[in-house]
Amino acid sequence: MTTVTPPSPTHQNVRDRVPRKPRNVGRNVLVVLGFVVFTIATTVPSIGGIDVDIASIVQNWRNGYDKLLQMLQPNFEFLSRTWRPMLETLQMALVGAVASALVSIPLTLWAAKPTNPKSLARGLTRTIINIIRSVPDLVYATVLVAMVGVGALPGVLTLFLFNIGIVVKLVSEAIDSADHSYMEAGRAAGGTQFQINRVTALPQSWPLFANQWLYTLELNVRISAILGIVGAGGIGRLLDERRSFYAYSDVSVVILQILVVVIAIELLSNVVRKRLV
Repeated sequence: MTTVTPPSPTHQNVRDRVPRKPRNVGRNVLVVLGFVVFTIATTVPSIGGIDVDIASIVQNWRNGYDKLLQMLQPNFEFLSRTWRPMLETLQMALVGAVASALVSIPLTLWAAKPTNPKSLARGLTRTIINIIRSVPDLVYATVLVAMVGVGALPGVLTLFLFNIGIVVKLVSEAIDSADHSYMEAGRAAGGTQFQINRVTALPQSWPLFANQWLYTLELNVRISAILGIVGAGGIGRLLDERRSFYAYSDVSVVILQILVVVIAIELLSNVVRKRLV
């Protein structure tokens, strides 16, 4: 007796049996249309939108063209005056990053639920960090310049607060979302929360901390160039000085130097990050 093997389903038959994905063309069109209408409405001053004067942009385009043309002719003789302010910027960035790295370790452990089961202390720490993060760095710099005077000190304090908000927020959330079976084993062995954090949580979190510390160091160099505009020291003060004198060929040299330094720090941090993570 011969058995008849049923034919195997072909790719075409299988594809025919799979239901087609529904196409909500009408809904997608409405979403796009609503987004376009909302965007246009935000530029209508009569209904509370911002005043975007396109005619003024078209009329004064020549000003931007002239400034751009001057910046495309950098005055490299001015480069000798930029080394000391740039060194001050790098010092500010490094000191702010190192100081925030030291303080961010206990704050992060207090802000994460697995490393701090006490809801009151954890909520207080997170509230403080959220308040720190909610204030823009330029506001910090402006207030600190008025408090402690013009120079590098308000810049370092601003970078310190800025870095604390970033590191504690990102690393604590990463600890919250990670697997914590190793911490359960520590509790089962009778360890205190401090011992568990020191022996298990911190070794597991070092790559996260290192990654964020290097990231904040990169950010600090960029931000320092902006903070100097309000008197917080560094290369930004020189940049603002040359801009106020309309010396755009000198401004372009400062911008190029910032670009080179930022790229160099990013490449270096990528090498260190690969070794640590």
